[in-house]
Amino acid sequence: MNYKEIGNYLITFLGGASNIISYAACMTRLRVELKDISKVDVEEIKKIDGVLGVVQSDTIQIVFGPGKVNKVREELDQLSGSTEINKVTKENKAAQKAKYNKPVQAFLKRIANIFIALLPGIIAAGLINGTCNVINVSTHGTLSGVWWYECIRTMGWAMFAYLPILVGFNAAKEFGGSGVLGAIAGAMSISNPSMPLLATYQEAQISLPITNAVFNPSSGGLLAALIAGVFFAYLEKKIRRRMPDLIDTFASPLLVVIIGGIVSLLVIQPLGSGLTKIIYAVLNFVYEKMGVFGGYVLAGGFLPLVSVGLHQALTPIHVMLNDPAGPSNGINYLLPILMMAGGGQVGAGFALYVKTKNKKLKRFIRDSIPVGILGIGEPLMYAVTLPLGRSFLTACIGAGFGGAVAALLHLGTVSQGVSGLFGLLIVQPNQQIGYLIAMATAYAGGFFVTYLFGVNEDRINEVYGE
Repeated sequence: MNYKEIGNYLITFLGGASNIISYAACMTRLRVELKDISKVDVEEIKKIDGVLGVVQSDTIQIVFGPGKVNKVREELDQLSGSTEINKVTKENKAAQKAKYNKPVQAFLKRIANIFIALLPGIIAAGLINGTCNVINVSTHGTLSGVWWYECIRTMGWAMFAYLPILVGFNAAKEFGGSGVLGAIAGAMSISNPSMPLLATYQEAQISLPITNAVFNPSSGGLLAALIAGVFFAYLEKKIRRRMPDLIDTFASPLLVVIIGGIVSLLVIQPLGSGLTKIIYAVLNFVYEKMGVFGGYVLAGGFLPLVSVGLHQALTPIHVMLNDPAGPSNGINYLLPILMMAGGGQVGAGFALYVKTKNKKLKRFIRDSIPVGILGIGEPLMYAVTLPLGRSFLTACIGAGFGGAVAALLHLGTVSQGVSGLFGLLIVQPNQQIGYLIAMATAYAGGFFVTYLFGVNEDRINEVYGE
């Protein structure tokens, strides 16, 4: 099926790109709002490859079926340019980020960039590890020792076992250094019995200076690999500026590795270990000691972090929580709570749609609700709730109820990368019903709080016009 060809035919038979006001994909249909519906050639649309039917109402609804409709929408994005809601979303997002475009946000974005490129592997490995754990328990290890099963398990194990190398590589590149030198920095966090620092000489292991302790490469974890990769990039740039061109090729990387390695061993590894312990202690206090109240605060306070880009600081924390060798054994208890923030927004969107009389706002909500349910919340936040102010606040308040339920039910995920209804794919097995209950609570909380306190028609008309 040629989706580019389908997109071209759709634009033609819908009366051209200039006739399309907006479009959105739901589970099976492409909903298109048009300036002049008389320009539409419905019979020709029905003949397009992949079209299962056309429903005519105040919009044109073209049925493609699940999966295919999203690919058609993506092609339309390329062919027709951004829809109105997409334009408003991008403009409001840019304005919001510019308003709070501080060095901290810029730095956190660079940290997030280090991990974004790794997400496909992290997601796949997390799902493998979670699924194999369930198989091992439910079958009492029946598949243990079977070559193909152990091959799959090895893929899940390898990603997290050698993840510090990839983190170090990406960190060095992101901060302007050589990726391979960053990878060497990350390798200092890999626990391998063959590592010379871990060898035994005269029946004793090597002791480090100052602490007289034996080296523990995994104690610093991903944070040590991240910090070391950044430090190696900084060190490399400093050394290359002063190194004569004649010997730069071999002398600079050699000095970076030697100096950087010693600093990593004596300073960065202990620093990473300390930071890791602090992070886990804080998370444990919020999750275990504060319980339901902690879940409410985390879910309710997440959207404001997202709106200004501070949520990117949590990216390495999510990766750490999904590490099978970590304190939580690869189960991320933080992510399900934070995913409830999107549910609060969806509930607020429904409340605004039901209560407002503003047609433009209704159109924006209608276009953004389907993708919001599937976990893509930017259109709802930047084009609907955030510009209204009060509705954004009530969405956050409502989301907190879903976070409280997620904490109460001890929901956890085996991976990351998706949210909304797609979150069902990564929630721990046997917790899908609990996840739906928590998400429904977030929907309901966002709806009722917004319906009662978050709709100001004067403000709506001021923002979207009457």
